[in-house]
Amino acid sequence: MDCKVEGKVALVTGGSRGIGKAIALGLAESGADIAIAGRKLPDLETAAEEIRKKGKKCLAVAAHIGRTEDRAQLIQKVVEEYGRIDILVNNAATNPTMESALDIEERAWDAIMNLNLKGLFFLSQAAARVMKEKGGGTIIHIASIAGISPDILPVYSISKAGVIMATKVMAQQWAPYGIRVNAVAPGMTRTGFSQPLWGNPELLKVITSRTPLGRIAEPEEIVGAVIYLASEAASYVTGHVLVVDGGSTI
Repeated sequence: MDCKVEGKVALVTGGSRGIGKAIALGLAESGADIAIAGRKLPDLETAAEEIRKKGKKCLAVAAHIGRTEDRAQLIQKVVEEYGRIDILVNNAATNPTMESALDIEERAWDAIMNLNLKGLFFLSQAAARVMKEKGGGTIIHIASIAGISPDILPVYSISKAGVIMATKVMAQQWAPYGIRVNAVAPGMTRTGFSQPLWGNPELLKVITSRTPLGRIAEPEEIVGAVIYLASEAASYVTGHVLVVDGGSTI
């Protein structure tokens, strides 16, 4: 059984750049029509044009996943355009601070949790309601190895640990409706989001020294895990966290 998603409709949040854009392109190459969401429509439209060059449809929707009204509007627009949602990839995330657990302010906590965990949960709930009516689907959260072992981003780590538990709860609760829910936990990946970390030569040296493969990931190296989990090749996989980290959690 191959890992194609031919004829499926996939919604990818944070889809204009980095891991999200790579996932959207990869799903298109594997046969899915795409919807991408993010805060800046011009960036989304640029990414959408790349996706359309793969021969698949792409809907770009400006939406802040941390806002109730934006989540509702996003789901509505995707269903209006395609009639269904088969695959949801929750990739959108934030981390506005590098402060320690001793120094971080409550407003930073709220911003991180609102998008990384609350927004993810309620967007998944909205998509799951659509999937339930259509006979099932699959939801994939982009977690992080920071949610498995704490790193230098304390509240981000807590939020991603919450994502991992949300994966298991959703998988258990929604399995009767034919909805599989899994997560991918990348290690350090070369994106604009994580540039403050890997862009620091001393920190990069520490990270790579702790990674058996001796380097950080490129966004495209996260895609295969997502396509596998989205496809029928993973038809008996749910509630799982697939770590893609070059061995750094060994």
